[in-house]
Amino acid sequence: MAQRIRGVLSPVVTPFKADLSPDSQRFIAHCKWLLSQNCGLAVFGTNSEANSLAAEERMTLLDAVVAAGLDTSRMMPGTGCCSIIETVKLTAHAVKHGCSGVLMLPPFYYKGVTEEGLYRHYSEVVQRVGDSRLRIYLYHIPPVAVVGITTGLVERLLKAYPNAIAGMKDSSGDWNNTRTFLDAFAKSGFDVFAGSESFLLANMRSGGAGCISATANVNPGAIHKLYAEWRNVDAEEQQAELNVVRDTVGKKYVMISALKQTVAIYANDPAWATVRPPLVELTAEQAKSLAAELKQIGFTMPGLKRAEGAVAA
Repeated sequence: MAQRIRGVLSPVVTPFKADLSPDSQRFIAHCKWLLSQNCGLAVFGTNSEANSLAAEERMTLLDAVVAAGLDTSRMMPGTGCCSIIETVKLTAHAVKHGCSGVLMLPPFYYKGVTEEGLYRHYSEVVQRVGDSRLRIYLYHIPPVAVVGITTGLVERLLKAYPNAIAGMKDSSGDWNNTRTFLDAFAKSGFDVFAGSESFLLANMRSGGAGCISATANVNPGAIHKLYAEWRNVDAEEQQAELNVVRDTVGKKYVMISALKQTVAIYANDPAWATVRPPLVELTAEQAKSLAAELKQIGFTMPGLKRAEGAVAA
């Protein structure tokens, strides 16, 4: 795989057609816009509705993005599934395309699994992929997966697979947890990404690698600006402005639906609002309220436009 990826990445929202099949045209256009805003692509993350996608759909979308000529060194596809077999298939596919890493959920269905069980799972994946280019970023998101990543697990995996285990994303929502991993592993080259730009400044000040954040789908340029300028005197002010945008999009609404509605508003493309069940789109009233709130804070998405040739769903 390519050089380790750092900075700001977006779990790219996945557009769907009226029949709920993935819309590769809109997906590629959104990926291109994110890259133009200095944002990397954590395709098939939580906010990508990845666990509503079949493995074959993820692979087909990644093939389409690569065929469109997008830079795979700026990609960290999500490949973690409950099935070792599917995880290996998706991971090997990403490695083949030269992606800089993969973001790997733990197997999340069974609860109360032991550290030994998780170690065996990740070990099987590393060994079955069997490629020296493999770089795994462990995905800690206990509010959703319940099954979490521990410092003990990271220590064991780093000892056994120092080249394959590259870092982690901490979406615990608990800064003290993120800091624990930074204190334990950051100096040894283990890259820790905050799971929200709300912790970006704190993460950078503590030796972190950046953030992988849902709202990078709609506010990538401003988030990258803080990543690039975190040492500046106005960094606290920049952080506060990012928090306002995140609160506007995420506090009152289901995040995925609100992100898609935001893209629909600023691309003037209503088809973007479509989500796969069991998720539902924002109501007309909610969409109107979100648009008004975004306008009130002066929010913009510079350079965003409807995908060329795209038609309404």
